[in-house]
Amino acid sequence: MPLVSFDYKDFIHLLGYDIPKERLIERLPMIGGDFSHAEGDEINIEFFPNRPDLTSVEGIARASRAFFGYKTGLQTYPLHPSDITLRVEASVKPIRPFVTTALVKNIQITDELIVSLMGLQEKLHIGLGRNRKKVAIGVHNAEPVTPPFTYKAVDPDVVSFVPLAKDESMTLREILHRHEKGIGYAHLLASYSKYPLIVDAHDNVLSFPPIINGTLTEVTPDTKNIFIDVTGTDRKAINYALNIVTTALAERGGTIYQTTVLDEGKKLVSPDLTPQKQQVSVADVNRILGTRLKDKEVATYLKMMGYNATKGKQGSLLVEVPAWRSDILHEIDLIEDVAVGYGFDRFETDFPKALTFGGTLAHHNLHERVRSVMIGLGYNEVTTFVITNEKDETLRLGLPQTNMVEIENPIGEEYSILRVNLLPSLLKLLRENRHHPLPQQIFEVGVVVDHQAKNQHRLAGMKIDAKAHFTECKAVVETVMRECGEKLIIKEAMHPAFIDGRCATVTHNGMDVGVFGELHPRTIQEFSLEHPVIAFELEIDVLARTTSV
Repeated sequence: MPLVSFDYKDFIHLLGYDIPKERLIERLPMIGGDFSHAEGDEINIEFFPNRPDLTSVEGIARASRAFFGYKTGLQTYPLHPSDITLRVEASVKPIRPFVTTALVKNIQITDELIVSLMGLQEKLHIGLGRNRKKVAIGVHNAEPVTPPFTYKAVDPDVVSFVPLAKDESMTLREILHRHEKGIGYAHLLASYSKYPLIVDAHDNVLSFPPIINGTLTEVTPDTKNIFIDVTGTDRKAINYALNIVTTALAERGGTIYQTTVLDEGKKLVSPDLTPQKQQVSVADVNRILGTRLKDKEVATYLKMMGYNATKGKQGSLLVEVPAWRSDILHEIDLIEDVAVGYGFDRFETDFPKALTFGGTLAHHNLHERVRSVMIGLGYNEVTTFVITNEKDETLRLGLPQTNMVEIENPIGEEYSILRVNLLPSLLKLLRENRHHPLPQQIFEVGVVVDHQAKNQHRLAGMKIDAKAHFTECKAVVETVMRECGEKLIIKEAMHPAFIDGRCATVTHNGMDVGVFGELHPRTIQEFSLEHPVIAFELEIDVLARTTSV
C-alpha cells in the first residue's frame, strides 16, 4: 500500500479546522488505511491502493473535512476558461494515443507543496499509471513557454533538449541511454521507431513522455502558474490522474483553468470535474451490511464520504460521485463507503450460527501436484489478470474472432473482456520483463472463461531463450502428463500462433485438450519480444475428472 507522509501542522492548515493529533491518528485510518508511525509532527499512514485520491496530504485533508463532519457532501472547485490549446498529431497515436491538460494559476510554491506534489506524481505513476505505462504526468512552469502546444511523434535522433537534472542537451535516444529516468523507462518505448514529444508554439520542448520533462519548464520557488500534461494508453485513467493533481493544487489555493485538446477533429475540454451519477438501493445497503438504516441515514453517511446524495427512484438514492474517485465502479463500492461512513467499529460482532467443516475442492490436489512438477522443472509461477482485451486474446495470436464474455462498463479498453486463453497473459508478462536476463521460464495455473461464462482451469507454461526448441517443450508436457498419471495422445497440428511443423495438440478421448510448440516469429513480434519462445496450454479440468488424487 502507498505510504503517505505529511506534517500535522500542514494538514491542519489545509483542513481549515482544528483536530487533536491523537484523534486524527486514531480515526483517519478508518477512511481506508493503516496507521504506520508518527515522529513528532510527521504522520505516516498507508492508504489502500484503490484510493489514489488519498495519496497526497491535500486529498487526505479534503476527505477528512467530510469524514469528520466539518464540511460534508461533494467538494466543488470553480473552473475558469482559458485560450490554451494542445493539438494531437496522428503520428503519436500508435505510440501513446491519449493526452489531457490543465492550467493552475496563482500557486504559492512552498516546501510542503513541492514534497507533496512530487510524492503524489510518483504514487500515481506507480499505481494508477502502472509504472508510467498507462499514465505519465508532466508538471511544468507555464511561464517560459508559449501556447498553442503540440503533441506528436518525432525521430529520436533529430530532436534534442536539456532534460531535468542535466545541464547538457541530449537527443531523445541519448536520454534513454544516458539519463537515469531514460534508462529506467526505456523499455516503454523499445518497440517504436519514433518517440512522443510535447512542444510549444516555438518548438521548445516541454515533455518527452513518459520519460522526462525539460529544464525549461522546471518548477521553481518563483513559479506561479503550473501547466499539467497527462499522457497514456487509457483515456479514463489520464482524466482521473489530471483531476486528482489539479484538485490537489486547488486545495493549496490554486485556481483551475480549463484547456482544450484538439484530437481527431474533436475539442476535448479538461479538466472535467462533472460528477458521475449512480443509484444506490437503500434495501441493498441494509441487506449487505446487516443494518436497518433509513434513507436519510444512508445519505448522511455518503455525505461523510464526500458524495452528494438525494432521493432517487423508489427506494434508492441518487449519488453524485466526485470526478477524482476512480475506484467507484459499481453500486457495491458506494455501499462499502456507507459502511466506512457508518463506522466499522460500530458493527456488532457475533459467533457463527452454524458449524461447518471445510474440505479440499475436487481439483485442488491436482493443481498442487501440477505446481510442484512445474517448479521442479525450473519454472516460476505467476498470476495474471483474468480481465484482458480482444486484441491480445485473438488478433495478436492470429486467431479468428470468437464469442467472449464482455464487461459492460470497462474502466478502459485494455481491460474489456474475460480471457479465453492463458498464453497471451504470459506473453504480456514476458514483454514487461524483456529487459531482464534470459532464460525466463514461467507458468500459471489459472482460470479462463468460455463463451457460456463458465470458468475453466488451465495450465500454461512458457520459456523464452535463444536455444528454446520444440523437443524441450514436448518433454515438459510429457513430464506433466506422466506425473498426473495420464497417457494422453500427442498429434502434429497447425495453430496460427505456432510455427508449422513445430506444433502439436494433446488429445484425450478424441478431444483436443491442449496445444504446445514453438511460437511463430509473428506472434513473438506482436508482443514486442525478440527471442524464440516455446509454450504450452492444457485444460487440466479434464485431468481432474480422470485422475485419482
